[in-house]
Amino acid sequence: MPRIARRTAAILVAAALSAIRPAAAQSAVPPRPEYARVAAALDSIIQRELAEKGLPALSIALVDDQRVVWARGFGIAGPDSTPASAETIYRVGSVSKLFTDIGIMQLVEQGKVDLDAPVTRYLPDFHPANPFNAASLTLRELMAHRSGLVREPPVGHYFDASAPTLAATVASLSNTTLVYPPGTRTKYSNAAIATVGDVLERVSGEPFAEHISRTVLAPLGMTHSAFAPPAGERVATGWMWTLDGRTFVAPTFQLGMAPAGSLYTSVLDLGRFMSALFAHGAPVLRAATLDSMWAPQFAPPGATAGYGMGFRLGSLMGHRSVGHGGAIYGFATSLLVLPDDKLGVVVVTTLDGTNAVADRVSAAALRMMLATREAKPLPDWPVTAPVPPALARALAGRWLGSNSLTSVDLVALGDGRLAIAPIAGGSQGTMRLRGDTLVVDDRLLGYGSWYLRRGDRLVGPRDTLTLARDRMPLPPPERWRGLIGEYGWDHDVLYILEKDGRLWALIEWFFAYPLEQVTPDVYRFPASGLYDGERLTFTRDARGHATSVSEEGVVFPRREIGPGEGAQQLKITPLRPVDELRKEALAARPPTETGEFRASDLVDLVRLDSTIRLDIRYATTNNFLGTRLYASPRALMQRPAAEALVRAHRAL
Repeated sequence: MPRIARRTAAILVAAALSAIRPAAAQSAVPPRPEYARVAAALDSIIQRELAEKGLPALSIALVDDQRVVWARGFGIAGPDSTPASAETIYRVGSVSKLFTDIGIMQLVEQGKVDLDAPVTRYLPDFHPANPFNAASLTLRELMAHRSGLVREPPVGHYFDASAPTLAATVASLSNTTLVYPPGTRTKYSNAAIATVGDVLERVSGEPFAEHISRTVLAPLGMTHSAFAPPAGERVATGWMWTLDGRTFVAPTFQLGMAPAGSLYTSVLDLGRFMSALFAHGAPVLRAATLDSMWAPQFAPPGATAGYGMGFRLGSLMGHRSVGHGGAIYGFATSLLVLPDDKLGVVVVTTLDGTNAVADRVSAAALRMMLATREAKPLPDWPVTAPVPPALARALAGRWLGSNSLTSVDLVALGDGRLAIAPIAGGSQGTMRLRGDTLVVDDRLLGYGSWYLRRGDRLVGPRDTLTLARDRMPLPPPERWRGLIGEYGWDHDVLYILEKDGRLWALIEWFFAYPLEQVTPDVYRFPASGLYDGERLTFTRDARGHATSVSEEGVVFPRREIGPGEGAQQLKITPLRPVDELRKEALAARPPTETGEFRASDLVDLVRLDSTIRLDIRYATTNNFLGTRLYASPRALMQRPAAEALVRAHRAL
C-alpha cells in the first residue's frame, strides 16, 4: 500500500476508535435535543408496558451513527431495589451469536479459515450423522442456520445446568443426526453456533471467551462486556414466569454452548457495537467483510430477508434492517439497526420470554427516529384496556370459524384477564380492548390478532367466529396415557398433554406444539417453530409408563408429581416427633370469630353419594410425613357445600 494510503487508513481507524471510546460511567444518557420528543414518547410507552406486562426492569439505548442519543433504565434491576440504568449488566442471549460470527470473520480475513471448507478441516472428530448423502457441513451453513443440525446439543444444551466445556458440548453433536439436508432450509440452531465457537477456539489456540474479549469486545470499547459473569459487575436479576401464574428467580448457570448465548453486557456497550456497524465494521472488520455478513445466504437472487452470516436481515418501513434477538433465562433482548440510515436501538428486559415487548419497543423507537429525521409527526402507539372480568367470563369458550386455522379458545383466567389459546399451535396470550375490538396485547405474543365484537359473533381478519357449545372431551387413547405428564427440571419443565385428540408438547414454559406420531414411542415436532422437524423419543418401563423422553439426545427425566401408579410421594423429615406434633394440634383451638354464622351441620360426603371416591393421604402412610395423621379416611363438609359438590359430581 502506498505510504499516503497507509497514513489515511491509520487516521480513519483512529477516528473510528475515538468515536466509540468508552465514556465515563453513565447511569443515563440524556436525550439529544433533536430526539427529546422521541425520548418523552418512549418514556411514556415503556412505563405503560412495565405496568401492564409486569416487567421488573427494562433498559434502552438509541444510537444515531457514532452517538448514543438517549439511554436509560426503567424499573428495578436487583433484589435490593437497585434501579435499572443504562449501565446495568444483562444476559443478552442470542445477541451473543453476532460476536462469535465476527470473531470467525476476523479469522477469514486473516486467511486462517475458509467459510466453505468442511468443518472437519478444523474439527476432525465432528461427525453428526448425515443421512442425506450431502457434502460435509461448512461454517457458512452453520452461521446462516442452514446446517440442518438439531437446535440443542445433547450436552451443554439450554436445559443443562452442569456447565460442561465447549469442547464437550460440541463433541456430543457427533451423537446426533441432521434433521434436514445442509443448505436446503433455514433451521435455527444454537448447536451450530456453539460449533462455530469451537472452530474459533481451535484455530486461534485461545479459549473462546478470552479470544473474543481481546479481539472484538476490547477494540470496540465494550469494557463492561464478557462471555462470563463480569468480575466486579452486578448482573441484573432475571425472572421466570409460567402460564399457570408462578414466578421465580431465573437460574444463572453457565451454558455449555457459550458462543451461542452467554454474553453479559449493557445497552451502552451494545450502543458502541452499533456505532462500529455504522463505521463499516471499524475497528474489528473490513467494510467488505461486514457487507458479506449482511448478504442473504442460500437465498434466491434479489432476496433481501432471511439470515446473513449471523445477522437477521429484513426491513422496517422500507428501510433495510439487520440485527438479532436474544432470549435466555429471565432476559429478553432486541437489537435492531437500519444500516443505510445509521440508526439503531437495543432494548433488554428482565422477564423471561418477553421478546415480543422488546421487539415492539425497538421497532417503535426506530419509526420515531425516522419520523424525526423526516420532520414528521411521531407514529401513534395503540393503547388498550383490560377486558372487564364479567365480559371475560361471558366470552370464555371455544369460538369456531370456517376452518381450524381461525378457531380459538378464549379463557377467563383466575385474575380476571381474558386469554386466547390458538387451537392450531402457539401459546396463550392476554386479550385486551381497543374500543369494541378484542386485541392480543401480551407480554409473550406481542400486539397483533384482533376480533371485532358484533352481537354473539367475533369478526376477525380472516373469518367470523361463533361460540360453540361446551361438550365433554373424550378421554385420551390408552397408548398415550403412559406418556402424558411432566418431564425435565424445576427450572424448565416439558409438558406432554392431550388436546383435541392430539398429543402436544409444551416446551420452554410457553411454546405449545401438536406432535405427529412416527411410532408408538416416537413423535415429531411440526416443520416450524423452535424444534422444527425434531423428534421426541419416549422410554417406557414394563408397565408402559414413560420414565424419560429424549429430544434429539437431550434427555428429560420424568417428574413424578401425581397420585397415580408409579408416583413418588414427596417426603420430609420432621424436626420433632410426629406424635408430639399431633398432640399439640389436637389441643389447639381456632381463633374466636364474631358475627352471624351457619350452625354446624357436617355431613359425610360418601353417605350422600356412594359413587364418590376418596383419596385421603393423611389417613395412610402415603403422605409427606410418612405416617397416619387421620384416624379414618372421611371427608366432612357443611351440608350446603356437600350437596353442591354432589350435584357437580353427578353432572360430571
